[in-house]
Amino acid sequence: MDRFDVLIVGAGPAGSFAAERLARVGVRVALFDGRPPGEPKACGGGVTSKALKAWPHLLEAVGRTIDELDLYSPSGKHLHLELDEPFAVYSRIAFDTFLRERARDAGAQVFTEKVSARGFKQTADGWIVRAQSGAEFSSEWLVGADGANSAIAKKLAGPLPPAEMEVAFGYRAPLPDDGNAATVVAFLPRWVGYAWAFPRPDHISFGIATTQDAFDHEALDKLLWDFMVSYYEVAQVGNSRPGMRLWSNGKTEAQVNNLSHIRAELKKTAERYAARIPGLEARTWDTRRACGKHWALLGDAAGFADPVTGEGIYYALRSAELFADAYLSGAPLNYERLWRADFGRELQRASQMRRKFYGNFWGAPFTERMIEFARGHRGIRKVLGELVAGEQGYTGLKRKLARSALKPL
Repeated sequence: MDRFDVLIVGAGPAGSFAAERLARVGVRVALFDGRPPGEPKACGGGVTSKALKAWPHLLEAVGRTIDELDLYSPSGKHLHLELDEPFAVYSRIAFDTFLRERARDAGAQVFTEKVSARGFKQTADGWIVRAQSGAEFSSEWLVGADGANSAIAKKLAGPLPPAEMEVAFGYRAPLPDDGNAATVVAFLPRWVGYAWAFPRPDHISFGIATTQDAFDHEALDKLLWDFMVSYYEVAQVGNSRPGMRLWSNGKTEAQVNNLSHIRAELKKTAERYAARIPGLEARTWDTRRACGKHWALLGDAAGFADPVTGEGIYYALRSAELFADAYLSGAPLNYERLWRADFGRELQRASQMRRKFYGNFWGAPFTERMIEFARGHRGIRKVLGELVAGEQGYTGLKRKLARSALKPL
């Protein structure tokens, strides 16, 4: 049986980043990557400017830097944002491979082994993990970085109810022929959540993120196809980037016929994906633990994702960094205190804001009013850009929007 200091299950951003930081200073780390080779993580792949500034080496991964964003309200109103702080979009195959290979180069041993729900047990001095191949490994510490469906989290921290899960699904599709690939976020009509189009170096990631308890696949898939077809309709026009006619609104018969052709071509190439994302309720943050005796949870496995947007890569990397700091200081259990002090309040505030963000404001969805106001007010546009970039949190957001609204247009 191979003996390690730390066993990390899951080789996404959280697991690989923790493995790299620990292995680089001599900790014996085993990193288990149970994902089939070439199978991408279902994710938009957006990495905020906040993350890029915290860890500049992420820019070495092959991706696309985004400095412009098209936002759409639920009724289809268009807002074009030029971002002061660009963010990046990555293929998760490329991004995860980049981080995993950094962990390997730092000295972590990477095993292409899957660990099942029954594949780990606690002992007097740590853990024994059995991979599906039958190989056994032991260590003092077990780290779950195996995503929102984490078997380790379910056993050690308890399962989350459907109301505290979100769903992301979508399609990978070709870039437009002329390369005119805009980055788009569109808030959904009559649904909590949004649709996105994130261009990557060799394809576009289209998707929808919404709550699991209100999930209706047929209706949402129809919305997503309307969104995708409208995206390619605009791409055919050229670089002028007129606003998309979303959700089949206001189209002539000729336009509908043209869109049918686009839809038929897209059906031949689009590749579907789906995933779950944690979306914890505000009260859950007070009781949910991310570590205990000889175990810790990172990233999505710990529930560390923004309940409003579903964004989780920053929190995956930051939680990995904080756990490594606590472990290397000789007090791994301090990780619980560190993550709560660092970003716990921000995520709890986002949970409190979720209903308001997707609720009504002055007789219309808040997202509708937000884009209406931003279209006519530079200060509100700036705050919205900072929110997209990850530089403006939910704590103090309302106050900052109010201050910005009082400034001259």
